[in-house]
Amino acid sequence: MSRGSWAMTKTNRAPGRTHSDLVGLAEIEAAAERIRGTVVRTPLIPDADLSEATGGQIRLKCESLQKAGAFKARGACNFMARLNPRELSRGVITYSSGNHAQAVAFAAGLKGVRAVVVMPTTAPKVKSDGARRLGARVEFAGTTSEHRRVRAEEIAAAEGLVMVPPFDHPWIIAGAGTVGLEIYEDWPEIDTLLVPIGGGGQMAGCTAALRRLTPEATLIGVEPVGAPTMRRALDAGGPSTLPAIDTIADGLAPTRAGDLTFAHAAAFLDDVILIEDDDIRRAAAHLITRRKLVVEYSGAATVAALLSGCVAARDRQVCAVLSGGNLDTSLLGEILAVDPAA
Repeated sequence: MSRGSWAMTKTNRAPGRTHSDLVGLAEIEAAAERIRGTVVRTPLIPDADLSEATGGQIRLKCESLQKAGAFKARGACNFMARLNPRELSRGVITYSSGNHAQAVAFAAGLKGVRAVVVMPTTAPKVKSDGARRLGARVEFAGTTSEHRRVRAEEIAAAEGLVMVPPFDHPWIIAGAGTVGLEIYEDWPEIDTLLVPIGGGGQMAGCTAALRRLTPEATLIGVEPVGAPTMRRALDAGGPSTLPAIDTIADGLAPTRAGDLTFAHAAAFLDDVILIEDDDIRRAAAHLITRRKLVVEYSGAATVAALLSGCVAARDRQVCAVLSGGNLDTSLLGEILAVDPAA
């Protein structure tokens, strides 16, 4: 659905779809126990300015304050915890635009195992440096998710490493779903969730949790106009590869939605809305100037949906997930020059 056209019609959910092949609440609860004490239970904070501007009650789930700087630590830690000693001894590898790379490096370091991460040549330096600082060997390959996936598979085969998928795996989705579990535990009155979509792991996990815990809640995914992978997949009835991506939100820019994450979107989401990069810039400026939160462009997408008016929040109790805080510091001047009220 295009910018500004959202309404609570709940038309996207696939009628009659069974959920037996999707991640269940019990799996998410088990993941929460598995990673307890390893990841941070991030705060859910009110945003008074957004609440006043929209007429709703707005709260922010601050995964920007998570270990390794993003929600990705949850899935990576859950995945690593499920590997057996023999698998761990082989070492692990992943491919990522940056946040999952750092999460895998972090989780591998806790286990004392070798980690290799494949990142795009355009990866923000803060993310590649972060992965190295956390102990991973960093390789670079191309500019798209497909480029780095192919290279990671080549290295995995050559070195016998275990692949840790960035989003399209039930263990990753269950770990990400602990975000939704925490939101509900802290605010059972929530009636609207806004969650960013890149590959869709966080969306899949959060909606798998909240659809079971509060069935009548409205669950909305948010993507950039220049990277509408899940929106296109829902419109077409299945994922396909986009010929090009054009967005400042590097963490929301895979060329193809996952098959498993698509299945969760079709079953649980009420809508996917598209937002402009200028609105993402305004959202990042709002968060740093009004809430004193450093949030990367990808993580600010949900706030962009509110500031732009794409989501009508009046009289709603809305949680906006801030998925990551690994902001390239060279962008701070650009962000601080933006008027969030413009």
